[in-house]
Amino acid sequence: MDNNSLSFGEDQSIAKQNAFITNVYGLMTGALGITGFIAWYVSSNESVLMQLMPYFKLILIAEFLVVMGMVWLLNRLSVNTARALFVAYAVMNGLTFGVIFSAFTGESIASTFFVTAGTFGVMSLYGYYTKTDLTKIGKILLMALIGIVIASIVNMFMGSEMIYWITTYLGVLVFVGLIAYDTQKLKAMAVGVTEAGDEIEHKASIMGALTLYLDFINLFLLLLRIMGRRR
Repeated sequence: MDNNSLSFGEDQSIAKQNAFITNVYGLMTGALGITGFIAWYVSSNESVLMQLMPYFKLILIAEFLVVMGMVWLLNRLSVNTARALFVAYAVMNGLTFGVIFSAFTGESIASTFFVTAGTFGVMSLYGYYTKTDLTKIGKILLMALIGIVIASIVNMFMGSEMIYWITTYLGVLVFVGLIAYDTQKLKAMAVGVTEAGDEIEHKASIMGALTLYLDFINLFLLLLRIMGRRR
């Protein structure tokens, strides 16, 4: 095999990798757009907001079930079903975000969004281009995230302001790190899934988009605790 053939093969591999990553970010951006639009509509319409209030916790439970269903049943789902569930999750998040946004000023929501977007962009670029293996750091961050979730649940009964702020600031650090880790992981898996067939590639792109989407919205919510100004 000559050098030209090797070069052509490498170019094809890079092209497939780039196409997969572009698709992942496209799906994530579309989901964020859906969530943002619905959140804006709900928060700016008092009658819709009042109708949603009684169902806020039920929608949160439904969101959790949808994500768990996508993770656990992905292999059994068709591509169209997985995509539809992702869109449904983005819609439900828009409804719950609309209720949350009603408590904060528009200016603080906008500024928090831009800080989140900027941080996400920087860390995602770092994760994509760094030569450092983030696997060990990622595992530590995932364990820390589990600890934060447990502490937050316990604090729902304790009501400690100190624990609330500790988990908030630690959560920001964890999700900032996870953005880089998840981006690097997606880059590493890109070539493999593109060689595995269209169905696997499409499902992997949906799950990749969901992962980055979750990183973004969780970082946004944590920063909103810090930066948000209540009405």
